[in-house]
Amino acid sequence: MSVVIVGAGLAGATVAETLRERGFDGDIVLFGSEQHLPYERPPLSKAVLLGEKEPDSATVHDQAWWREHDVDVRTGIEVQSVDLAGRRVMTTAGEQPYEWLVLATGSEPRRLRMAEESGRPVHYLRTVEDSLALREALTEGTKVAIVGAGWIGLEVAAAARLAGAEVRVLETAELPLLAVLGPEVAQHFADLHRSHGVDLRLGADVTAEDLGDADLVVVGIGAAPRTALAEGAGLDVDGGVLVDELLRTSDDHVLAVGDIASEQHPVLGRRVRVEHWDNAIGQGKAAAATILGASEPYDRMPYFFTDQYDLGMEYWGHVGPDGYDRVLTRGDFSGPFRAWWVRGDTVVAAMQANDWDASDEMRASVGHPPPED
Repeated sequence: MSVVIVGAGLAGATVAETLRERGFDGDIVLFGSEQHLPYERPPLSKAVLLGEKEPDSATVHDQAWWREHDVDVRTGIEVQSVDLAGRRVMTTAGEQPYEWLVLATGSEPRRLRMAEESGRPVHYLRTVEDSLALREALTEGTKVAIVGAGWIGLEVAAAARLAGAEVRVLETAELPLLAVLGPEVAQHFADLHRSHGVDLRLGADVTAEDLGDADLVVVGIGAAPRTALAEGAGLDVDGGVLVDELLRTSDDHVLAVGDIASEQHPVLGRRVRVEHWDNAIGQGKAAAATILGASEPYDRMPYFFTDQYDLGMEYWGHVGPDGYDRVLTRGDFSGPFRAWWVRGDTVVAAMQANDWDASDEMRASVGHPPPED
């Protein structure tokens, strides 16, 4: 049996790794469009961007590991189309047959034409090259305009301030991370960045004039799933590649994992698409199990983490379209801090900030009654 994996990020690499760990002895071919071996992306906006680590530290495995485990990693190759009937993929290096196909094509930054037409150097952050170029540009006294106060925008803002740059963040929402955290906790992130000297402009109608005096512009307005390959093949796509709880697409021999997978989540009871590190690992393992004939639904709750200045934060759960009734908090955001988003008598999401001993407890609280007020 042969498995072809399209996308050499963490999700695709985890599929290959797990297959070998669980005794699969068939052929595995892993295609990556970048010239690098599979690597993790979170360090690109954290330790690598800060200069604390080099890109090699983010590599999943070195070349020797892939050789020893007989995984054929083909870098610098684009998969151009999929022939579902013939069970083969067409690439820039020829065609490759498969018995199982895993799509792990990831996502790409949303572009901002206004920034690109501003006449200023514009940076996006997705690849090793993006991180290194931005790290070199973030120097003492550099005027940096960041469009978007999401996770990437705020992590870049923190790195820029630590490098001594002057930072202006422009965000259309009334608070950073508002859609994820709600106003009760989002306000803490606004306060955090302002306390570190960031010129945070919220509720902003961003115009070219706002970028006029910047030495460089960083755009962090979200990412779009790379679904073109799946759409071209005729798979069901709606804001992501539609998969069931075993990561199966509308074709019996094709799975989708990571950023592109819109999963019918067995616990949440609705479709969820998650663009975070933990999801890439968990879905990669679940997809490998499906290939091996096991029934191991991917039922982990969404998880993400961030590092900004001296703040380290973890978040579990998913508020979803039904929202929440109230937020319970413990502690001060400048020290150990906990928060629970509660709907009815159930915790739908929980987070800890600088309270690492609480991680297991906070993760376990999701889906259960909240602590007493």
